[in-house]
Amino acid sequence: MRKQLIALAAGLILGSATLTAHAAPVSYTVEKGDTLWSIAQDNNVTVGDLQASNLLDSSLIFPEQQLDLESKSDEKSDDTYTIKKGDTLTKIAEEKEVTIADLMKWNDLSSDLIFAGDKLALSATATSDITRVTQAPAQTKQTKSTSAQTSTPQQGGKTMTVRATAYTAYCTGCSGVTATGYDLRANPGAKVIAVDPSVIPLGSRVWVEGYGEAIASDTGGAIKGNRIDVFIPDNNKVYQWGVRNVTIKVLD
Repeated sequence: MRKQLIALAAGLILGSATLTAHAAPVSYTVEKGDTLWSIAQDNNVTVGDLQASNLLDSSLIFPEQQLDLESKSDEKSDDTYTIKKGDTLTKIAEEKEVTIADLMKWNDLSSDLIFAGDKLALSATATSDITRVTQAPAQTKQTKSTSAQTSTPQQGGKTMTVRATAYTAYCTGCSGVTATGYDLRANPGAKVIAVDPSVIPLGSRVWVEGYGEAIASDTGGAIKGNRIDVFIPDNNKVYQWGVRNVTIKVLD
């Protein structure tokens, strides 16, 4: 009888431990330094899901804010794919046996720039179910003039003056992959900047004086406050850029 009781108790403890191990949090309290993107990555959801579940119309969040982590999406998992860090459109197309052209068409992409945490439609019927957080701008064509690339955009947005430096994907200690999982070595023509997420949210479209429209897709240890780092694939042009004060406009 005593052995049976011990076995029953052990079973209850084991069962309790198993339930605890598989329990997933349904809410999260925002801490200082958090971004919507980092919370999404830590909890295996997308930024779009967080925005939809919490009725957020931007990526702006505040310390002590309570976020619902449960997705309200009715998407079919077979028809969608959540982008992971290090993914490229080419890699996803090969794995899912679809074409890059179809992925771009189904997801209304104007370039192959994608971001970890976003969801991709894997069929034409799934397109309407996708909530996209960012829309990557088309890479600048070489035929455009310099003035056309860097002229001030007409759209509204927050304007500020920042101190801007430049970097490449091949600097000492660099992996070439941004904080949001975008591979700069595979996409040297991308317009990307590193930012302080507490000043400019990751995923924002930002116009930079002398550089053009870019995506805030990276961070850096020295990039704090009103500072940015612009990605330039050519080392010589990085040195030419130097350190300068520029006007930027956060478009969204």
